Amino acid sequence: QVQLVESGGGLVQPGDSLRLSCVGSGFTFSRYGLNWVRQAPGKGLEWVSFINRGGATSAYTDSVKGRFTIFRDNDKNTLYLEMSSLQPNDTAVYYCATDGSPSTGSNFDYWGQGTQVTVSS
Repeated sequence: QVQLVESGGGLVQPGDSLRLSCVGSGFTFSRYGLNWVRQAPGKGLEWVSFINRGGATSAYTDSVKGRFTIFRDNDKNTLYLEMSSLQPNDTAVYYCATDGSPSTGSNFDYWGQGTQVTVSS
């Protein structure tokens, strides 16, 4: 049973930092590229960041470049998103998701339940 569980969200003030975690189980964690995807209130899903299997390659959407850092610890089956200089428009539910595989043809194969990040003064 594949499972991804996010944690670390909460209410913070503008300019604050926060670290999100995502623990995977039920699959070979190191075989998957991983992503963070978020959904702001009333908005659609927005891809945020990607990291490859070994953790050496990453990518970010323009709005978070220089502020967010994605990294992973395959020994702990854990994905992280370090967020700094948080602003109100970062408010969203943040999901971790595995990269889609060629066999499925999907952008993302598995999703976590999400963790709420609220940035407000």
